[in-house]
Formats: sequence, structure tokens, C-alpha cells
Amino acid sequence: MPGTNLTRQEAIARRGVVVGTPDYRVSLDVTKGPETFDSTTVVTFEAVPGSSTFLDLTADEVQSVTLNGEALAVSEVYADSRIELAGLKEANTVTVTARGRYSKTGEGLQRTLDPADGNVYLYTQFEVPDARRVYAVFDQPDIKSTFTFDVKAPASWLALSNTPVAGSDEVPGALTEPGTLADRPAEGVRHWRFETTPVMSSYLTALAIGPYVERRSTYANPDGRTIDMGLYCRRTLGDALERDADYLFDVTKKGFTFFAAQWDVPYPYAKYDQVFAPEYNSGAMENIGLVIVHDRFMFSSKVNDFDLEDRDRTLLHELAHMWFGDLVTMKWWNDLWLNESFATFMGYLAGCEAVGWPDDWASFCSCQKYATIDADQRPTTHPVVAPINDLNDTYVNFDSITYTKGASVLKQMVYYVGREAFFKGIHDYLTRMAYGNATLDDLLDSLQRASGRPMRDWAERWLEHSGMTMIEAKADTDDQGAITRLTLTQSAPAEYPVLRPHRLAVGFYDLDETSGKVERTARFELDLDGESADVPEAVGLRRPDVILVNDDDLTYTKIRLDEASRGFAAEHLPQFAAPLARAVIWQSFWSMTRDGEFPAERFIDLCLKALPTESQAATFTYSMREMQITAQHYVPAERRVGTMRHISEELWRLIGEAEPGSNEQFQLINAYLAKYAADADFEAHARGLLDGSLAFEGFAVDDGVRWVILRSLAARGFLSEEDIDRELAKADTSKNRENALAAKAAIPDPQVKARFWDMMIHDESLSHTQLWEMAPAFNADLGCEDLYEPYARRYFDEAEWIWKNRSFHVADVLLRFLYPENAPAALLVELGDAWLESHPAETTDNALRRLVIDAVDGSRRAAPSGTRQPLSPCFRLPSLRGA
Repeated sequence: MPGTNLTRQEAIARRGVVVGTPDYRVSLDVTKGPETFDSTTVVTFEAVPGSSTFLDLTADEVQSVTLNGEALAVSEVYADSRIELAGLKEANTVTVTARGRYSKTGEGLQRTLDPADGNVYLYTQFEVPDARRVYAVFDQPDIKSTFTFDVKAPASWLALSNTPVAGSDEVPGALTEPGTLADRPAEGVRHWRFETTPVMSSYLTALAIGPYVERRSTYANPDGRTIDMGLYCRRTLGDALERDADYLFDVTKKGFTFFAAQWDVPYPYAKYDQVFAPEYNSGAMENIGLVIVHDRFMFSSKVNDFDLEDRDRTLLHELAHMWFGDLVTMKWWNDLWLNESFATFMGYLAGCEAVGWPDDWASFCSCQKYATIDADQRPTTHPVVAPINDLNDTYVNFDSITYTKGASVLKQMVYYVGREAFFKGIHDYLTRMAYGNATLDDLLDSLQRASGRPMRDWAERWLEHSGMTMIEAKADTDDQGAITRLTLTQSAPAEYPVLRPHRLAVGFYDLDETSGKVERTARFELDLDGESADVPEAVGLRRPDVILVNDDDLTYTKIRLDEASRGFAAEHLPQFAAPLARAVIWQSFWSMTRDGEFPAERFIDLCLKALPTESQAATFTYSMREMQITAQHYVPAERRVGTMRHISEELWRLIGEAEPGSNEQFQLINAYLAKYAADADFEAHARGLLDGSLAFEGFAVDDGVRWVILRSLAARGFLSEEDIDRELAKADTSKNRENALAAKAAIPDPQVKARFWDMMIHDESLSHTQLWEMAPAFNADLGCEDLYEPYARRYFDEAEWIWKNRSFHVADVLLRFLYPENAPAALLVELGDAWLESHPAETTDNALRRLVIDAVDGSRRAAPSGTRQPLSPCFRLPSLRGA
């Protein structure tokens, strides 16, 4: 529907017509059955007299439209998700009644049935503009408005919105169709009314409705107000909420205190609820006063320390948005980074300084920058402040450049202007622009006033140009090993030749023979603006074992260690005492491996050597991921199976040596099962863990681990669909349904693959989270190129159909994860180049082309194909034995 793809020029034109602050009265009735709901919207707004504009609305049926008391013919004014409004007066009132459709993929008003107990849960997701799927609205961020919601829902349910409840009461009538909302007897109806919101953007409005379990608390705001707080989840996760509620409230309260202190702006809203929602299509969303969080963060099974950190940072990220993004909102989506980069940066800062994760910046380096440096070297890289011509451009810019490169630039900005001046500028920005819309220039004005440093040239080079630079160190020494000159050199790729100003540190590291640790012995902080800069303080000092560029990870750049430092670091990486130094060095080796400058198999050996003693959870997690990518794509094809088996055997050995009950033991076992599963004894090991005949002290096979094992067995051809169904019947939950579908999609049988390919593309009953699990599982690496070769052609034949016929969030998952990366790389490059040539930028949606370009670029980087033996018997499907 082209009408849903609002262009920037259309938004500017509409803002020129709609003046002032509109007011919305939105009434929803969710008692009408399992497919649709009723929506009534009354919009009061001022406009330029005699002008025309349009409301956004995506609905199954528009029943009536009334403008200033005159009934309009729906067939004449409603088309392509827009309601045309002509002949506007200075003051206008529009009333729209419509029937909307519940979503399965998280856009608009999501409806989820929990199969474990039959309860139904509703919640909204409106970013990027999908409020139009629930009510009629001027759906763009710079038409800030006030909203008053009311909801009719089953009497036993709760209803939540951005503001506190103004009142609720049972109303005449009953649900006349028992079983349509859940497998429950008929019940009455309750009418919920909410207080009017402060001025806000429509994409931040929200509702959550259903039989949620709740926990309550309060926070004493620095301005003297008491902030009501709530935590909510579905009933089948109630035990997990009961276990974690006090901790989650504590993290949130520490975030409140930390952010208010840093910016000298107390939390601005009346309440703060966090709803852990099923089948959510994102990690979380910063709706004012009602944050929606994916309920994968409501842990019902054991998780590793990285997952615990990630949950805290996610909650802190969304909380930071209450100020930066919600109180002050971007004018248009080209400044999306103002929201996401800042919240990412503040989430890590609060995790490190307020919540109890002191190594959070090591996590940032290993986890966030890992993906960003990759994305920033692809053909589809873009500036942090990207040109956004329409909403489709916005969708594909929800990426690691927007979030993480932007956060890295903000971290660098703090060191450029100084921390005190930086937060003084943020205070000015938040108070000056409160409840309004802002641009990058508004932020730069505040920072320049606070710091006295010129910001526009700095920001232009960092934020408005694509790509990244690389910094290397060169040390000249005399005959006694003393440094006579230490020089940093910055270079940029030819296609993005902009050199950036860096405030960075150089660290000297030496092996302490007594402790056996590599410790920092000196640190120099300096500015590098241009091609080179000397470090005069280093002259006369003995050359250390390692000269580490970008020590403490202050700036955003690729680094290359000099030859001597590189050789020492490769041998002694596990001995570096500082987690952040290890992370910076590890990522340098990964960058070199990805760029073809460091042998792939040597990188794998480095990882296997360093993993046994790596205690930083994110570094451990992402190094394991980098090792897997290297083995599957960068090792020459004829040696990949042998390499995977070698890693698998080494991981099994390390599991036996790991401390019982440790995070490292837990991660090693899960990595062995989920990522490698390649040694000759894998089936015996997996079945032994499953039936209890094999056990490790301190490690329990809970439901989460059980499905890791089952999915791995299925992917290796050791389970049939019938076996998986029997396993699902033992605990039929929504999460296990996702696991079961993923396990089936992974089965290496041509007929199964064909059926699941068609199912994922065409079956609209599948939820977003089911597809999120199924699509990557479909592409399990088995060394069976012939299994995936047919899908190389199918992918390119069907890519455009997927884009045009599925919602963006579904198309994004399918086009990213169904790309058959395990088909012959040369074939994928050939077909991909042909597709791109036949789908030029002039006639093809930019977002679709970007997805395809990224996919093909990964194949282009893969090692050349050679003779490759299958990792497992790809087409043999024995029944489940002994399980």
C-alpha cells in the first residue's frame, strides 16, 4: 500500500497545514472476537483555512467519516490507507469509526494466544508509524498531540496506557461469543478510561490489554512526586516475574536516579510501567509511561551472564528514551539516531556506573561494535545521520550504524567536549526543547554553548559521511630498545576519504613475570586530526610488549597493531588483565580476519586458546560467534568440515575442564550444541544429556537447554517431524512451539525444506517470532551445498514478491535469514549480481535493494568454494532413539 509509505515532502506539507497541537479521543472495543476490533477516533485540530490534508488509517473497514458535522462518503475519501480532508476550517473536528484487524506480526495491535493456558494478550507496537493500524491519525513525529484513550475489554482483564487510569466500571452487556477471546466462559465487559496524555508523538502512544500478572512499586522522584511503577507479564511466566520483580524494580530505580542526576532533569511523566509481551517483533519500545519489552527477557530457564546484562541494558535504554526521544523528539526520521544512539550510549553508561556491570564498555566493544564495524564496511553503509526520503528508508536504518556507531560517536563526543560540558549541554537541550521536536542542529547548539568548542565541523565529519577510518601505530627505537618516535597514522578507504578528528588513548602493556598477567604500564591521551600525530611523551621509554591503539576504546575506528605487538598479543591474549583491553585486541584480530589480513584458522586457534579463561560474558559470547562465522565462511571450503569438527572436539574438551556451574561452562555447552555439533560423538553426547545418562556437575538440562539439544539433533538429521511433535506435547508453550517449528525447518531433507520454505513465505498465520526462529534454522550449516542450491534461485525469484506482499517486519526477517548462505558462494554472487542489474535503483525500492546487496556482499567475502564433504548424513532421518 503506497499510501502507508509517507514521504518527507508529504510530511512537511501536512505539518504546514495542521497547525498547533491536535487533540485525540480514541475509543477501542476489543470484545468483538478474535480477528477484529472496533475503533472510534475524534480528532480536533487547527488548520490553514481552505486547505486540504489527510489522516492515516489502515483498517479492514471504515464505517463513517464526519468532518465538522458533515458526513463524508467513505468510498470517496478513503483509499490506500488515507482519509482525504478537504475544505478545512481554522478549527476542525473529524470523527472516524472503523474496524481494525489484530496483528500476528507485531505491527499495530497484536493479539497473542498463549497455548499453555488459553489466555489472550493484546498490546500495541507503533514504531515506525503504525498507530494508523489502530486509529485515524496524523502519523508523523512532528505533529505532537494530546491523546485520551478509553477501552472496552473483558471484565477480568487489565488495561494499560501511557497515562494512569482515570476510572473503570462494568458496562451493560456481555461477551456473547464464548471462546472467541480465549477458551473461557462468557463474561462481562469493563470500560477503562485513561487520563489525557502530555503533548507527544503518535508513535509513542500505547496500550496493553489482557489478563496480565502484575507487580507494583513506587519511586520517589527528585522533584517530590511519587512515580507509580508496574511490571507485567502473561500468567504462564508469573513465577519468573515473582522471582525477578524486586531486581527489575531496583535496576529501573537506579536508572531513574542516574539519568536525573546526569541531566539534572527529573523523570517527567506520571507513571512507569513495563510490560513483558509475547511474540513481540522487537527487543523493546519506549512508549511514554508504558514500555513494551519482549518476554524472552522474562527468563523461565537459565541464561548466561551476557543475557542478564543485555536485559538490564535494554531496560535502561528504554528508560533513557523517556527524556531523549520522548520528552524531546526528532522532527523527522533522519534524526532517528538522536533517539537510538543516545539511549544506547546512556544504557551502557548507566550499566557500568549505576547498576553493577563495571565491564559494560567491554561488552559494548565486543557485542555492539562487532556488528557495526561489519555493517560500516558493506556497500550499503550510510552516514549516522542518514538521508530519509520516506518511511521505507527509515525501516532499514534501524541498524547497528544508527544505534551503535552513533553511540560510539557520542562516547567520542564526551571526550571531545569533556564530560561535564557534555551533560551540561544535554540539560540545556532537554529543557529548551521539552515536549517539542528537535534536529541535530538544536543538539549541537546546546553542546557548543556548554563547551565552547566548535561542533559543526566535528559533527559533519563524524555524522554526515559514511565509512570508517583505520589507525595504526609505528614505533622507532634505538639499539637499546628505547622509543625515539611513536607515530599514529590515520587512513580512510578510497570510497569514503574523510579523515575524522579523534580524541583517543595509546596504552603500553607488558607481561609481569611474577603474576603472569599482561598489565598496562603507561597510557597517553591525545588528539589525532588528520593523517598523523606523534606521541612525544613516549620518547625515551622502553618499547613495551604491546602498543595498543585506542586503549579504553574511546573512539570509533579500526585499529591495526604493529607487527611486534600483534605477534605478542596473539600468543598472550588470555593473560591481559583488563577485560576492555582484551576486547579491543580481540576485535582487532576479528577485523583483520574478516578483511583477509589474518589467517582464518589462526584466528580460530587464538579463540580456542583464549576462551577457557575469558570471564567477560559478552566477549566470550561474541568471540564464539566470530569463530563460527570464520569456520563456516572464511576457512577454505575444502577444510571447513574438518575445522568445524576440530572446534567441536575442542569445545567438548573445554567443557570437561570448565568450573562446574560457571557461566563459561554454561556457554560452552550451549555453543557446542547450538553452533557446532560437528564431532563424531555429537549424537551420543546430545542424547546422553537429554536422557540424563551423561551429566556435568553444576549443569542442569532445563526446558531451554532441552530445546537447544532437540533443535541441534534435528538440524543434523537425527530427529523426524513426528519426534519433534512428541517432544512438544510434553510442554506445549508458545516458546516451545517456536522451537518446534525451528527444529522442523532445520531438518536436512529436501521435501521438508521445500514445504517449510513455502510455509514461511506464504502462511500469514505464523507470528513474527515464529518466523524469527524458523528462518535462521532453515539455513543450518551442514556442509550440504546441494541441499541449499535450489534456494539460491528461489530466493532471487521470490524476493520482490516477498517485499511487495508481506509486511515490512516479516519481509525483513525472510529476506535476511532465508538467504541461502550455505549454497555455493559463487552461484549466489552470480545470481545476486544479475538480480541487482535487473532491479536498478531507479525502479526498485531502496530498502529492498539494500537487503539484497548486504546478503550478496557476505557471499562475496566468503572463501572460494572447493570440494566440501557433508558434515552429517543430510538426507537420513532415523526416528528418535532412546529419548
